[in-house]
Amino acid sequence: MAYLELRNVSKSYGSGDQKVEVLKDINLSIEEGEFVAIVGFTGSGKTTLINLINGLEFPDKGEVLLEGKPITGPGPDRGVVFQNYSLLPWLTVSQNVKLAIDEVYPSKSKEEKQELIKKYVAMVHLSHAIDKKPAELSGGMRQRVSVARALAMNPKMLLMDEPLSALDALTRGTLQEEIVNIWSEDRKTCLLITNDVDEGIVMADRIIPLNPGPQASLGPTFSVNLARPRVVAEINKMDEYKHLRNEVLEYLIEVGASRKSQKTTSYELPDLKPVMPGRIKFGFKKAKEKLQYF
Repeated sequence: MAYLELRNVSKSYGSGDQKVEVLKDINLSIEEGEFVAIVGFTGSGKTTLINLINGLEFPDKGEVLLEGKPITGPGPDRGVVFQNYSLLPWLTVSQNVKLAIDEVYPSKSKEEKQELIKKYVAMVHLSHAIDKKPAELSGGMRQRVSVARALAMNPKMLLMDEPLSALDALTRGTLQEEIVNIWSEDRKTCLLITNDVDEGIVMADRIIPLNPGPQASLGPTFSVNLARPRVVAEINKMDEYKHLRNEVLEYLIEVGASRKSQKTTSYELPDLKPVMPGRIKFGFKKAKEKLQYF
């Protein structure tokens, strides 16, 4: 049995004529310690998929299992790193991380909690900013706090919903390496949601495309067999990297074009009647008279 399993999962929103099936017949298996990237187009249902796993949403059909048990809601066994940081602006770095530690380790002493805070803040190289508030940090530093807070819960699985998409290229590359280095220490099971194929290749063991929605489904698995650690400047020169990147991109382009060709849009034109020139002049005259009152 896989560590995480989604069996024939479908999810829709709305009702009646407004009902939209976002995901349809999703089947996914992730082994313990594996790093998997789901890559797809914007609006294809990637966030809905990760919300089903973190327990914020529930499937209309099928089941989501963690260690063979149905997921019934959010829990400390799944740490989540969101795209928008989700930090409390009035709290410092230390206090934001402490929120997670208080939740998971309520019986630990103040001193023990403080040691844990220092450990996870140091893990993302922010010890020098431990007493600063989010407004005093750059975007990359805020995302590091978000990662530290998720790790501080000591989750069995780390879920990342496009955590680096809002960052500049240099900061994004640095954080990719840091997240992978942190993951390699204890090999927590990781699921990364991204729209960047290169990011998936640099970080993951497997890349699985999510086909465009509505009724989005998972595409074929692409195994990433490049040795770790993966330095972008080095793997860019490898034929294996170029071949894999082209394979994934070609699949996404093909499936995107196929879905686009299936969509047909009909437009109902409004019943318009021409306005006679005399009526236009009359309208201008009335408007001019009204403006005299202002």
